[in-house]
Formats: sequence, structure tokens, C-alpha cells
Amino acid sequence: MTSDTYATSVPHGGVLVDRILQGEAREDARRRAPRLKCIPLSPVNLSDLELIAIGAYSPLTGFMKQADYLSVVRDMRLTGGLVWSIPITLTVAADSASGIREGAEIALCEGERPLAVMTVAEKFSYNKQEEARQVYRTTDEAHPGVARLYRQGEMALGGDIWLFDQPSAMEVEFPALRFTPAQTRRIFSERGWRRVVGFQTRNPIHRAHEYIQKVAMEITDGLLLHPLVGETKADDIPADVRIESYQALLREYYPADRVVLSVFPAAMRYAGPREAIFHAICRKNYGCTHFIVGRDHAGVGNYYGTYDAQRIFDQFKPEEIGLTPLFFEHTFYCRKCGAIVSAKTCPHGKEDWLILSGTQVRQMLERGESLPEEFTRPVVAQVLIDGLRRK
Repeated sequence: MTSDTYATSVPHGGVLVDRILQGEAREDARRRAPRLKCIPLSPVNLSDLELIAIGAYSPLTGFMKQADYLSVVRDMRLTGGLVWSIPITLTVAADSASGIREGAEIALCEGERPLAVMTVAEKFSYNKQEEARQVYRTTDEAHPGVARLYRQGEMALGGDIWLFDQPSAMEVEFPALRFTPAQTRRIFSERGWRRVVGFQTRNPIHRAHEYIQKVAMEITDGLLLHPLVGETKADDIPADVRIESYQALLREYYPADRVVLSVFPAAMRYAGPREAIFHAICRKNYGCTHFIVGRDHAGVGNYYGTYDAQRIFDQFKPEEIGLTPLFFEHTFYCRKCGAIVSAKTCPHGKEDWLILSGTQVRQMLERGESLPEEFTRPVVAQVLIDGLRRK
């Protein structure tokens, strides 16, 4: 495979989906929706609804029906054979499902406010334990993704959606940074970028992250810094504080014409290897040709091996994923090297390595302690300290 193989990004499945109603079709759906059965959406459902509608989940045009659901859970493919690693489902309690017939149109709501309509093509039961075991590699309720799965309703509704009103998050949470896949593709084209590397993060960017991003920028035309801002664990740094820290870092340490900062409104599943594939496919839809997969991508606790999220890409042919994953070792500051390094490039022992866990970082920030400059840029540390003080 040459470096030019994916010089032009093609949406997953070949077509960028758009499920946002316009004009008279939109007004007609808005008039119908109040008369339909209202299905209140969870924060994860709201994120998924937005991402389906804007095409970030291309080729999905709605919530999965049973055949696609089972195929994804068991084989990481849609029924047509296209790679897809995370089930995207709309689940409801059994008593709510009993009043919904297949073929009926329902309203998908934020609270009581209708946002979209959906024709229920199927309703089906599913095995939560099997999904947990296959997708998360554990049935342990201490895993946040598994715990969320077990709290879901017992029945799933599958069918195509049409969005006619924006979820409130689209209007109030980082609206200036909420680019759709069509918009990021247009930005890349206007800048003349043919090779774009995407970086997924739910954490502040420390020096090791900066290092791998800039290494990737050496072989691409630009970077899509794409922090996830949907639902995360309660002990993760709040999204608004993280965004402020990214902006501060970019202002002082990155070339403005080679970076696009845009939010990714997905919820974290903490599904490790499977979520790495999912994140890569979504960034392909946003126009990326390359994607950084680092140590323990989308992991939590000790549920996954350190590099399992990289090894899972070996299960697929490169053209099935359709973008180039860039694999990085765990990077850190070495006092003897005086630089950010990895075990591949540093000959010194762990006693010379500066490595802080996420828990250590959070505890230091909450105490108002500045992080070591070798670990995090001072401007980033100050934003994080100030931001957590406000919470």
C-alpha cells in the first residue's frame, strides 16, 4: 500500500448520509410529530441521533434493525459486509415497546420536545450479556459501558430517522466548533489538504499527545483535532474545560493553518479495540485519510491489553477500513533524553521516565498544583486548574 492510497477520503460505504429535513418536508414533519408517540431519548441516543443525521455514522440512516445489530455484535460487520464495530440502537422498556407497532411512525424527543421522526421497521429483544461480552469483552458491571448497557430498555426499535429540529446541544454546546462531516470536508478542500490525520481525545492534551500529533503532521497536510464532547464518565475532565485547554495550546504551540479544531458529539462507550475501529470510521466520514491510534485507545480500567486497539485493525483488509491507522507506542518524557520518547527510542530505565496516571493528574489539578512542565504545557495546566476551580 502506497502513501497515496487514501489521498482522497471516501465516506464509509461510498455516500455521505444526510438525514436532516429542509423546507416543506421539515415543516410537515414538525406538524406531524406532536401527534405521534413520543420516545424520550437518553444522552447517548441524542448523540447518536445527531451523528446519524449529519452523516458521521455513514452509511447508517437510522437505528439498527435486528439483522444488522446481530451482525455487528457477532462479526463487526453490517449485513452487507461493510465493517462496523459498535451497535447503534434505540432501546426502550418492554412496556413502552408493547404500544408500538412495526410500521408506525414515532417522534424522537429531547424530553417532551420532538426532534425527529422515525418509521419503526422492527422492534426486537436482544441479549445484553452477549452484547457486553462481544463488544466490551466483559460482563462486569463495573465497566462503565457495560453498566450503561444493563440500564437500557429490554427492547430495541430499528428504523430510518429524519431530523427536523436540532438537539439543544447543537445550539448551545460549542456551536462555533460543531462542524458536520460535509463542513470539515469543505474546509479541508479549501485548504488544499489531501492527507488529513484525525486525533480522538476525551482528555486534556499533554506533551506526549502533542508529540504524536506533530509526528503525524510531518507526513500529512493537516490535523483534525477532534475531541469527544458527548457523555463521558463523571470523573473525566468536563468538556468545556478541555476545549478551553485545547484552544490555549493551539494558540501558542501549533501552526494555525495546519490544524482544524472541531468537536465530536459522540458519547464514550469505553469499548477499547472495537471503539478504535468505530472512531476511525467516523473520522473517515469527516474526511480524514489517517487516524492516530495510541496506547489503550478508548480503554478504561484493565479490561483491554495496552495495544489491543491497534492489533484489532489486523483483522481487516486495509481497504475495508479505508483510511490509514497510525500506531504509536506509549510516549513519555525521559529526564536523561531530555525529550518526549517511547520505549522504541529511549535506552534508559523507568526511573528516568516521567509518567503520571490520569488519577494522579486529576488529584494534582484539584489541589491546585501545577503539573510538571515536562508533562503538560504550563498554559494548559493553568487552564485546567482554573476550570476545575469553577466547577
